[in-house]
Amino acid sequence: MINKLKQAINECNKIVFFTGAGMSTDSGIPDFRSATGLYTNNLHAEEIISHHYFLNDTKGFYDFYKDKMIFEDALPNYGHKFIAELEKEGKDITVVTQNIDGLHQLAGSSKVYELHGSIHRNYCMKCNTFYPLKKVIESKDMPICDKCGGIVKPDVVLYEEGLDGDTINSAVNAIANCELMIILGTSLNVYPAASFVRYFRGKYLAIINKSATQADEMCDIVIHDGISETFKKIKKEI
Repeated sequence: MINKLKQAINECNKIVFFTGAGMSTDSGIPDFRSATGLYTNNLHAEEIISHHYFLNDTKGFYDFYKDKMIFEDALPNYGHKFIAELEKEGKDITVVTQNIDGLHQLAGSSKVYELHGSIHRNYCMKCNTFYPLKKVIESKDMPICDKCGGIVKPDVVLYEEGLDGDTINSAVNAIANCELMIILGTSLNVYPAASFVRYFRGKYLAIINKSATQADEMCDIVIHDGISETFKKIKKEI
């Protein structure tokens, strides 16, 4: 399968990488549902990172969010860098990610559609003033707008909130028009993002994930291994 994926990458120019939490575990950011995942070790996590919880207990939300979901010192891993390098080599690369860590951009990828938002964008709920991540990290309890005193909310999609329409359209269009789509580090259990795979009409559909997923049977290439490990093997072969 390694050789088959290498061949597909070499053959195709328009490539979409669809990435989930497993993409960033090598950067020290835990995933959600593994033995060391966020949900596994925090039984009320899904409730805390919901829209209603944010409104009803904003301080409680931020206590959890700053402790469990922000990894300020995380750096791109080999997988992020491999994808960015393909773009530098001239491939038409699009990243569609469920992650909110911004590591794809930090690695150098220029076309990244963040389905669930980003910790690096924060806005006042009253006047819409933008604040960087530093504002959230340095806040004592919850970040308050310097201009109007409103609560600053991270631009991340919480449970009970919908995805951004423009981001969805751009992601679906990229998937529908690519030659190769590689799914990385996601169980494909989170909707509607997981359903985007159905729009693929290209030559090769591949998935790299440590455990089996519901998409395995529809893929041409299935690799149950770590992302960085797999890309290192491919790099040696190229």
